[in-house]
Amino acid sequence: MNQPTATLPQGTGFGATMRKDNWWIAPIGIALLLLSFVVYSTWAAFVGAYYWVPGTNYLSPFYSPELWGNSPHAIWPGQPSWWASWMPPFSAALLILGLPAGFRLTCYYYRKAYYRSIWLDPVACAVGEPRKSYLGENALPLILWNIHRYFLYIAIVFVFLLTYDGIIAHMFPVNADGSPFVNLKFLADGKINPAFDSTLPAVAHHHVFGMSLVSLVLMLNPILIAGYTFGCHSLRHIVGGRKDCFAGGDGCGSDLHFKAWSLVSLLNRNHAVFAMSSLVVVGLADLVVRLVAMGIMPECRFF
Repeated sequence: MNQPTATLPQGTGFGATMRKDNWWIAPIGIALLLLSFVVYSTWAAFVGAYYWVPGTNYLSPFYSPELWGNSPHAIWPGQPSWWASWMPPFSAALLILGLPAGFRLTCYYYRKAYYRSIWLDPVACAVGEPRKSYLGENALPLILWNIHRYFLYIAIVFVFLLTYDGIIAHMFPVNADGSPFVNLKFLADGKINPAFDSTLPAVAHHHVFGMSLVSLVLMLNPILIAGYTFGCHSLRHIVGGRKDCFAGGDGCGSDLHFKAWSLVSLLNRNHAVFAMSSLVVVGLADLVVRLVAMGIMPECRFF
């Protein structure tokens, strides 16, 4: 006996829905934000210039830590000897930018964000999807996203590195007479100054505390990144999720575990806010450093 076939009132296929709200605004907005950041950060990483400002300690977070490069921030000057001629033109950002990018790419929140907004799978709740089958994250390549917890360890290190950058951005180099110090050995465009006088001092006499629009952005950046990183779902599991209970004294847990889990859980409640705001501000931090280094935007130093 043939069973009757139910027909969905909204129809089938991609975009079919009975929803009356503007459900499409969120995925479109998130897609534009994510794609804009990917395009800008990729361009900024390959430029390899104007990522620091002479006479200051400003350093773009896209280039920190600068392992090799032509700036006073570089641990080793120049480009690495193993950088082959067939590789793209050397840029210090290419050595480190993939690590924080890997943390965001494999993040549980970002997976939801770009699955819905870019892959459209699913684009929204109760809205028809373009695919006919579901494979999940149990096969290649998405099974590799389980490496997220290891990117977390690296991301925590970057929180402290960028915090250091934000602090020293408020320390301005000066000469012995108090006049601003500028290291003329390097040019902001990534080249070594051919007119540099080797008899001039290469290091400032001392530093004075100051504040500018750029230094504030460079300090806000690690604060938001810390909120995003320390609210990570994986960290929440690491600090307390493996415990059956938190009660101390009976061997099954401790107050320390509970406090750590509670703190991560508090940040985790706003994980999406920290994820997107930190993404915007890290791009903004590179942009303001770049514009000041190029002479397009004033430094806006308050004192």
